[in-house]
Amino acid sequence: MVIPVSNKAARRIFLARQGLSASPSRAMGKPELLQLIHDLGFVQIDSISTVERAHNQILFSRNQTFRKEHLRQLLEEDRALFEHWTHDAAIVPSIFYPCWKHKFRRSEAPMRKRWAKWHGEDFDKAFGETYARIAENGAVMAREVKQAEHKSGGWWQWHPSKKALEFFWHTGKLAISGRKNFQKIYDLSERVIPAEHLEAEISHEEFIDWACRSALERLGFATHGEIAAFWDLVSPDEAKAWVAANRDQLDELEIECSGAAKPRASFAFAGLSPDIEHWPEPPGRIRVLSPFDPLLRDRNRAERLFGFRYRIEVFVPEPKREYGYYVFPLLEGDRMIGRIDMKADRREGTLNVTRLWLEPKVRASAGRMARLDAELARVARFAGADEVVHAPGWDRAL
Repeated sequence: MVIPVSNKAARRIFLARQGLSASPSRAMGKPELLQLIHDLGFVQIDSISTVERAHNQILFSRNQTFRKEHLRQLLEEDRALFEHWTHDAAIVPSIFYPCWKHKFRRSEAPMRKRWAKWHGEDFDKAFGETYARIAENGAVMAREVKQAEHKSGGWWQWHPSKKALEFFWHTGKLAISGRKNFQKIYDLSERVIPAEHLEAEISHEEFIDWACRSALERLGFATHGEIAAFWDLVSPDEAKAWVAANRDQLDELEIECSGAAKPRASFAFAGLSPDIEHWPEPPGRIRVLSPFDPLLRDRNRAERLFGFRYRIEVFVPEPKREYGYYVFPLLEGDRMIGRIDMKADRREGTLNVTRLWLEPKVRASAGRMARLDAELARVARFAGADEVVHAPGWDRAL
């Protein structure tokens, strides 16, 4: 039997699983922060700091009592978190490290093949020297091992030691021990990852089961392709085989999509309630989300659930941008209501709002605009700004 799930119930399920249904003002210390990241699975890292870096904003949007220092401590002192790769660079609970060991083993041969094509057959010429230096002298940043004669350039022009650092990080021999001015500090994995996680081993079958099971838990419902894409640890075929092997534990759902799109067949663990009353109503306040928020990471899924088409335009030439360089999505309750273009000027102590766009059928009511003002004030304080400054005509798109 296929169980129908309304679009509104599907949104409630996904928001709850993504940590956006709890009160954003509840007290959160380090243990609660670690639990939040565990429940999300990972938090994406990005270097752009238009308002705040992505990982900080993702956590703040879920809890305004989040403290950046707690995240640093969990990463660099407690070692309860580590940095590595899902679909992109991310912060991951260290308890999951044994699963990443399978990723390392899977990655090495394909990486060698790709890098030989991109960087030349001798791309690994500095590998032994670089590893020996770190083993003997301790952690380094890329700039500290750069050859004097090497000219700077893009990633395809990394100097040989930078290639070594990144290759060893991606394949597990090195880990990120911290960051300085957002630049990675590399060290031997055994000096960074707690021994109980570094030395733990799980079988291939356990790895596949964990990767699929934990993804479905965090998504609430998903296709096998969405299961595979969540961590980017297994292939769609492996996820499809896992679904087939575990059908006795799963229900098939028919998820109502936003708009005129046909319902989407998905799977969920048996017993997941399709009743909207079972799922908490998200807070009614407006929240500014990071462009890399996990709610929107899968752009197609977000469009099906919320009727919200979002694309980041950082790499789009300015004349071709529909909105702007780094535009922030706006969530109100269980609806995506628009997007806003803004930037923090830390020297002037201002959060400068350039432009606001609301989605079709979303009214700029007095109450909604007051909720937006309240959220912008919260974001400004979090970004270290003293006031919010609106550019002339910032709301002309309404």
